[in-house]
Parts: sequence; structure tokens; C-alpha cells
Amino acid sequence: MTGKCRQFITVLLAISVVLPLHSVRSEPLRVYAAGSLTAAFTDIVKAFPAAPGDVGTPVFGPSGVLRERIERGDHVDVFASADMDQPRRLVRSASGRFVAMFTRNRLCALAKMGLGLAPANLLDRLLDPSIRLATSTPGADPGGDYAWAVFARAETVYAGAQAILQQKAMQLVGGPNSVPLVPGRGAVEGIFLANRADVMLGYCSSGQAVLQEVPGLTNVSLPPSLTVGPAYGLIVLSDHPLAARFALFVLSERGQAILRQHGFEPTGLP
Repeated sequence: MTGKCRQFITVLLAISVVLPLHSVRSEPLRVYAAGSLTAAFTDIVKAFPAAPGDVGTPVFGPSGVLRERIERGDHVDVFASADMDQPRRLVRSASGRFVAMFTRNRLCALAKMGLGLAPANLLDRLLDPSIRLATSTPGADPGGDYAWAVFARAETVYAGAQAILQQKAMQLVGGPNSVPLVPGRGAVEGIFLANRADVMLGYCSSGQAVLQEVPGLTNVSLPPSLTVGPAYGLIVLSDHPLAARFALFVLSERGQAILRQHGFEPTGLP
């Protein structure tokens, strides 16, 4: 555990000791969180010990887009990002705030079964001109940034691979103006239901839910040569009585166990 993380937790512990269990304010706790955390944070909010109505319904979306909304004036108490960069950027204008890494994820290739995709042939198949590749949107969504990091690693395996993959990758989700391709269905589900791509690079934690909704898909782990390690950052942005307690709950054994149940790799479990 880093010194910054220890400092963050120490501050949370100190605040949680002196604050009452239930909020003394009428405003509910406002939580913004990365879209990939939707299922996990929905369960964390349910498990969090607070009175009914003390915690508002979390707002989920691409982390970069949420960060921009906060910078434009959205009042948010706790922000959970799919990367460390977005909360770090908020720290620059939020003196006395700290960022803590609270979980990790992995990137997988969600693909049509007929492609015969496997870790050993993944790069060759992605470079195939006939294979349509989708990603999230770099800059607006860390999922897109992680995909671009995979492309950079591909360059060390095959010269020219980075430019080829960047050129062919279709940024179909995660942008500020992105809408589901199939109304009423998830963004990634819509990509395959609308037959817009053959492969989607995304979080392994999200893949299982898509497999249950869209038949004929498989979720393939990246080979070690292409693997990147998404790290998720948490920041408390206000002095709301429940903000520090909620952040501590996310970092607690119970919160971390919920994250693990949803396919994440928690950082706070033995």
C-alpha cells in the first residue's frame, strides 16, 4: 500500500469516527461512478449501512465524461473512476483531497464464437482486415485508453500493429454523444445485436453479463504480451457526512468482496 493510500484511509477513518451513522443533511449522498461499475456499485449502495434515502441513485457513465461534468459544476460527493487519471485531474483543483486505488480490472476481447478467437491467435485475428474491431472512446472513457495501450503493446510484438489497430478500431461506445445502438439494451450488447463489429475490446468484468444477453459470443483473455492492468481510483469531493464513510465502505472487506463478486480484482482483501 502506498503512502498516499495510507494517508487517504487514515483521513477517512478519522472522519468516520466523529461523524454520525446517518446523514444529518437533507441532501442525499451523490455518487458518480464509471459505467463498468454499474452492477457492483448498485450492490455496494444497497449494502451500505445508511437510512433509506440517504444515498441517491448513483450516476454511471464514461469516467472522462463524468469528470468533465464535475468540472463544469455538477455537485458530487464521491467519484469512482475506471482509471487514476480522472480523479487525479480533479485533485489539482480540490486542495486537501486524495485519490485511492480501490480495485483493478482486466481487458478481454468479447468476440463472435465463429472467429475461433483464443489468446494465442488474438493479435493475428485482430490484424485481419476482415475482422471488424470495436473499442470505447479514448479520452472520454478509460476503456478506450486501455484499448489504445493494448495497441501500443501490440507494436512490440509485430511492427506496424499499433497503426493498423488504431486505424481500424471503431469507437462505438463511451463518447460524450454515444447512444446505445439498440434502444433499451446495453451499449456493448447493442454492438453485437446490431452486427456492427466482430470483436470488442473491453473489461473482463463486464463480459459475463453480455454473454448472458447475447448468444454466440465468447470472452477471451488477452495474452501476457498484450495485457494491461486497469486501475480504478476513488476520490471524496465534499464534506457530506456520509462521503468519507461511503468511501471507507468501498475500501472495506465487505465492499471489496462485492467488487470481487462482480469480476473485479480488489486491492483490499487478504
